[in-house]
Amino acid sequence: MSDNMERDELVAAARRAMENSYSPYSRFRVGAALRFADGSIVTGTNIENASYGLALCAETVAIAKAMDDGHRGGLEEIAVIGDTAAPVTPCGRCRQVLSELAQLGDTDPVVWCAGEEEVMETRLSALLPHCFGPASLG
Repeated sequence: MSDNMERDELVAAARRAMENSYSPYSRFRVGAALRFADGSIVTGTNIENASYGLALCAETVAIAKAMDDGHRGGLEEIAVIGDTAAPVTPCGRCRQVLSELAQLGDTDPVVWCAGEEEVMETRLSALLPHCFGPASLG
């Protein structure tokens, strides 16, 4: 599969996840998709709560699902999409949580930041330089 086909497949999975968003307060829908070394894709969507601080980001939901499925490392690609024209990037909290999972497998995943009109490519290390992780506790 070509790089663009793989990217498009992952962004499409994030877009499908976005359709399940529960965002009645912000009306800002977000979807995320994670691809692992074994080829599996795990998705998540944002889930808001009337107590705003209890909201869950799409990336956090996807990571929780992946960890529950037994993924400990092997994170190779991430796609995040919002229902905006411009690309959406993970928030700071999500960058940290994604970084933890990536560090478990010593990877620096590609991050596809998507909007309705554009897809931007970056690396997790570019979004969160000098990150804190498991090795920082040693």
